[in-house]
Amino acid sequence: MALQGISVLELAGLAPGPYCGMVLADFGARVVRVDRLGSRGDVSFLARGKRSLAVDLKRPQGAAVLRRLCARTDVVLEPFRHGVLSKIGRSGENPYPPLNLLADFGGGGLMCTLGILMALFERTRSGKGQVIDASMVEGTAYLSSFLWESQQLGMWEQPRGQNLLDGGAPFYTTYKTADGGFMAVGALEPQFYKLLIKGLGLKSDELPHQMSMSDWPEMKKRFADVFAKKTKAEWCQIFDGTDACVTPVLTFEEAAHHDHNKERGSFITEEEHGVSPRPAPLLSDTPATPSSKRDPFVGEHTEEILREFGFSQVEINQLTSDKIIESNKPRANL
Repeated sequence: MALQGISVLELAGLAPGPYCGMVLADFGARVVRVDRLGSRGDVSFLARGKRSLAVDLKRPQGAAVLRRLCARTDVVLEPFRHGVLSKIGRSGENPYPPLNLLADFGGGGLMCTLGILMALFERTRSGKGQVIDASMVEGTAYLSSFLWESQQLGMWEQPRGQNLLDGGAPFYTTYKTADGGFMAVGALEPQFYKLLIKGLGLKSDELPHQMSMSDWPEMKKRFADVFAKKTKAEWCQIFDGTDACVTPVLTFEEAAHHDHNKERGSFITEEEHGVSPRPAPLLSDTPATPSSKRDPFVGEHTEEILREFGFSQVEINQLTSDKIIESNKPRANL
């Protein structure tokens, strides 16, 4: 795989760091998660393809172990801590929390991964490493560059929820169907908008102009009334195969079984967590091959990892005796 031979130490944490480590592991890096002693287990749910080393970093001997490992590793992920919500939400309502996808995973974990890959590439030329300072706030702001750059175009002059791309336009929002499902509409371009109107059984000459913002609230109500008269499956039958940019809002289960996703192999099945998205992007020569094994127990690979990094059995025994490290081997159920 693309990152074969790259070694990573990930200090256990939540969300951004573990996600970054999982991405690196999916694409071939050997990732060791450094867990706290006494941890009940991994709470990040992002341990795929990793091994676990349990060490007490609060004690000098434990910190010395980590420094010794760092000297022979390529990447160290240290997650300890030293938005764009104003644009998300419907008119007259509080801003919506975008789950934790924006800051934790987009602006945090993924931007950190990008920084690591750029630093590894630069190292091939200079031979030098560097510190990647990945701030979730700054990463999220960078993701929102389009919002900042497009302000001069007048795209965000209206209050939140009343603009072109934030749910204000009747042709760029979601609608509830007769069976409680939802359809997503993104018919921004005129040629797509015409197909939307046709599929809804409406007539263009009986409607206000597409970009008449003052008429948008009334048009949204009219579209909502129409969508509410058919089920999600019926609307899919009407719009499938067209360029109207009208698609169903799929549940996780529906997405995993969708014909398009099955044909591309967009989802994989893990031993412990069941179905999850396949690593992206898909590389033609060195695609990711995510581990299908269960997540490691905390400290499951402690001795194995330390031996790989040159620790003698005498040293390992002493660290165990001093309660600096912890080993937890899986036990067979007889």
